[in-house]
Amino acid sequence: MTTPRLRTRLESLSEYIPAMPTLPTLERRLARATNLDDLRRLARRRAPRMIFDYVDGGAEEERSLKTSVTAFDRVEYHPRALQDVSEVSAATEIFGREVSLPLVLGPTGFTRMMHHEGEAAVAKAAQEAGVPYVLSTMGSTTAAGIAAAAPAGWNWFQLYVVRDRALNNERLELARAAGMDVLVLTVDTPVAGARLRDVRHGMTIPPSLRWGSALQAVRHPRWWSRFVMSEPLNFAAAGGASDDLAGIVRTLFDPNITFRDIEWVRDRWEGRLLIKGIQDTGDAKELAALGVDGIVVSNHGGRQLDRTPAPLELLPDIRTAVGDKTGVYLDGGVRSGSDLAAAVALGADASFVGRAYLYGLMAGGQKGVDRMLALFREDYVRTLQLLGLSSTAEIDSGVASIRKW
Repeated sequence: MTTPRLRTRLESLSEYIPAMPTLPTLERRLARATNLDDLRRLARRRAPRMIFDYVDGGAEEERSLKTSVTAFDRVEYHPRALQDVSEVSAATEIFGREVSLPLVLGPTGFTRMMHHEGEAAVAKAAQEAGVPYVLSTMGSTTAAGIAAAAPAGWNWFQLYVVRDRALNNERLELARAAGMDVLVLTVDTPVAGARLRDVRHGMTIPPSLRWGSALQAVRHPRWWSRFVMSEPLNFAAAGGASDDLAGIVRTLFDPNITFRDIEWVRDRWEGRLLIKGIQDTGDAKELAALGVDGIVVSNHGGRQLDRTPAPLELLPDIRTAVGDKTGVYLDGGVRSGSDLAAAVALGADASFVGRAYLYGLMAGGQKGVDRMLALFREDYVRTLQLLGLSSTAEIDSGVASIRKW
């Protein structure tokens, strides 16, 4: 029989006894992710290696991929003290429309290959977060499918100018019919980059059960079973013409595209037009003179030409070159909300991300993308508060600088 005093001591000691462990669930794993690196590690565990490497890898020795990320390591902030940051507005405007963050979920190809929920899950997450989503020409979901999945979202379309101009017209018409009013024209892929990870894996589209991939299937049965049981992959522009990535590019993409083709697209598209893949101030000036609505400073995520500068390093000069009348967006290396703030300070209206949300998608479908967006928002708001800023509109060139080597 325990005395009241002993009972009191036992009750106080119980506070130090750890709770019984609970079985890990996807929700708990995602909740434990504190940054994008955590989501990347979870994605690597849940997806077959060749799928993960398709997302994670870059061209050749992946120097451009690495420098795009490490460029943000040289950003220095210049915070102000004694500012009222009790309430912070993370919102900004793109083409006169308010979005919740200076963030665009950019175009990625073959997205249902990463997770069976695919582009629809990403569009839904973007809709709920209040940011734009861009469907790729090489997407595995139609424009109409995206409109049905996220009818209240701001859905954009990305186009590669392909050899068959009639096919271009068809894609533009389908995008317009789906309510898409912003076109992102990618111009940095006249030929395929040498993505050596994919070559070493013998990567095919769709993934095939060769000996190497069969072994990965054993290690990731859930991914394979869902992939096999879901609707077969089909591509808006690829049409199954080739079963390897480089072959698809060689078959469809046009190495003869020039500035004259920008005018050709402009004549056939009534909405806003962004040109993605610009790394030269002269190109940026010429595009601005043609009257495009915006330029996306991008090295294609380091997946095309290796040894290119980090887009962040090019951003200030390109912003200066085109002035304030032409929108400027960053694509490449963004891994956090703090990176978003740095990009805005250095001249971007907003930043595109691709790998970031694909890590979330591979980690947990739409819930994983939701988690990635939540982490970015939390980090972005906290960064503004620590900088002494109460809104995105207050970010200017005095907020951050790039430290020289």
